[in-house]
Amino acid sequence: MDLIPILIGFPAVMAVILPFLKNERVRGIVVYIGAGCVIALALANLGMWMAGGGVTVNLYMDTELIDHAMTVVDLFLMCLIIYMGIKYRKILVIILTVVQTGLLMYVEFTAQLPENYHMMEDGLAILMCIIVAIVGSLICIYAVGYMKGYHSHHKEFKDRQPFFFSMLFLFLAAMLGLVLSQSLIWMYFFWEITSVISFLLIGYTRTDEAIHNSFTALWMNLLGGLGFSVAIAVLVQNTGSVQLSDAIAFGGALPLACLALAGLTKSAQLPFSSWLLGAMVAPTPSSALLHSATMVKAGVYLLIRLAPAMHGTAVGMMVSLIGGFTFIAASMMAIAQNDGKKVLAFSTISNLGLIVACAGIGVEETVWGGVLLMIFHAVSKSMLFQAVGATENCLGSRDIEDMHGLLLRLPKLTYIMGIGIAGMYLAPFGMLISKWVALKAFVDSENVLLVIFIAYGSATTMFYWTKWLSKLTTQHRARQSVKDITRKDEYLSMFIHAGAMLLMCLLFPFLATGVVNPILESMFGYASTVLSMSVLATMAIMLISVLIVPTIMAFVTRMAKRELVPIYMNGVNEGDNRHFVNSLGEPTHLYLSNWYLRFEFGMRHLMKPCVYLSASLLIVVFCLIIGGAVQ
Repeated sequence: MDLIPILIGFPAVMAVILPFLKNERVRGIVVYIGAGCVIALALANLGMWMAGGGVTVNLYMDTELIDHAMTVVDLFLMCLIIYMGIKYRKILVIILTVVQTGLLMYVEFTAQLPENYHMMEDGLAILMCIIVAIVGSLICIYAVGYMKGYHSHHKEFKDRQPFFFSMLFLFLAAMLGLVLSQSLIWMYFFWEITSVISFLLIGYTRTDEAIHNSFTALWMNLLGGLGFSVAIAVLVQNTGSVQLSDAIAFGGALPLACLALAGLTKSAQLPFSSWLLGAMVAPTPSSALLHSATMVKAGVYLLIRLAPAMHGTAVGMMVSLIGGFTFIAASMMAIAQNDGKKVLAFSTISNLGLIVACAGIGVEETVWGGVLLMIFHAVSKSMLFQAVGATENCLGSRDIEDMHGLLLRLPKLTYIMGIGIAGMYLAPFGMLISKWVALKAFVDSENVLLVIFIAYGSATTMFYWTKWLSKLTTQHRARQSVKDITRKDEYLSMFIHAGAMLLMCLLFPFLATGVVNPILESMFGYASTVLSMSVLATMAIMLISVLIVPTIMAFVTRMAKRELVPIYMNGVNEGDNRHFVNSLGEPTHLYLSNWYLRFEFGMRHLMKPCVYLSASLLIVVFCLIIGGAVQ
């Protein structure tokens, strides 16, 4: 039995049902059932694929009825964007949607396309389905509890939860369809749905800022969509095909560059990073979904697919340089942020930049590192966004400075946040190992710029994560107690994420050899040994690092005598470690703060130059390709 139509169709049906469920309790139950079914379907599909030998399977050749339905939906999306553009006087989005939809319609109705398969199951597609289904569904469960607290704190916003949950499930359906598509026309269809849904989610509160940021996200992603449609038109003209596999085999500079442009915009790489930063105005579940399981992952997924074709080409050079530059630039700007969600946003852009750089180099080592980075980033970033959102509901703030000593006030949330932060940059978690592999591959490719980018980018990454982690674990007398109002729905999702993160670390050798290596074999025809250590030796190191060392440290910490004593503050301590008597005999308040280096690394100083540099590189490469200097 083929489960793909059910896998994609079920969350789409959930999206249709949820707007009509006004009762909060009933809606929550339905979301739980829907999320569980999506996960079960994805796992069942995985089981069936593995039972069939785990080989590449092409599906669905005769799809005339579905093709017509997709055309109708494409036209509907165009009309919706035109309506919103007229309503809010955004001419650019109207132009972009009309041009790309018109171009695609022209290709579909005039070109004589041969009958071919429209979907494909292979290792990478199945992996993405598992990430989207599990992480995305857990975010939906988290949202059941979070949105109750969100609207109790933000009564100024209209409660549109039925619409919100509908969009979350529709997002899952679109992503599942996207990663399984072999036809570029089908992939474009799901691609544009994700762009429109992100626009609707970012504008959820309907404030002026939310509307402005949602249109920024829309026009940037529509620009990528335009590149996508141009790539389809050029491929049809040169190959008579719209298959992704044919695009990779053809390797023409222009269609490859246009598809790469679509991937760069969707993954929020410079100069298109501002749309993902602006997405922070949306409620936390949508931020978690955009950053971890959907939207940005669509961009890096496409670029990883194109990696073999980009190896050693001008397009590959452009993609790898933009990715590497985004990695270091975004991590530098993250240092200057004290808003937790902004740090996570810059971190997302930065880590996606590293994955993009790996795809641009296009050799087995870099793709190996890129796929593992994508896996660990999805789980860790989803967990961190959820923890920050829950902390904001408890503290009324997501400022890192307000999280001083949070371990003593909200221990469960702090442990979850700590695991997420550790997963992003500490040994032995997969993010660090994957970065090391990427660095080795960049050195082997003799790309000096990329080596500099990853070396210094990793250093700045360590700086801002260490600041945050140290702030959380500070021991001090809290000025006031904080009540943990995090709901069971939220904790259920976060605990599963934390368990999955630790489990993936323990099973890292099997994840590398059993999941990633087969993907490399299907993409390159073979898979070389990236990690030279034996599976058992690696497992032993992981076990000691993840379980034994923290257990010993927890035991030693509990046995040690701890006493908070008055500290010296350049004056007489008044007994609370917050006030001292200055030289004039007056009480003075002491405020401890992290070092943010805002003058050196602030957005105000770095963002514009970074946008100009990356945009210039894009323009130069496209001019060379269009002018015929690069083939």
